[in-house]
Amino acid sequence: MEKMMFFYDEEGDVLDISIGKPKKALSEELGNDIVIRKDEQGNIVGFTILNFEKRAESDKGFKVPIGAEFELSK
Repeated sequence: MEKMMFFYDEEGDVLDISIGKPKKALSEELGNDIVIRKDEQGNIVGFTILNFEKRAESDKGFKVPIGAEFELSK
């Protein structure tokens, strides 16, 4: 199981989440300032949320259209 890595660029207000170490990938915009990254096999290896702080401050919050499975690591 790979760890998720979080990177936040305060100046650009961008949250980047990688599954495992960041690697080369193709980007696909889902709309609503959400971009996913896929490897050559089509597996999602990360995603980016633009305007993250603005969204987080909203009273309504926001949803990311990506499903995930979590388990405790040892």
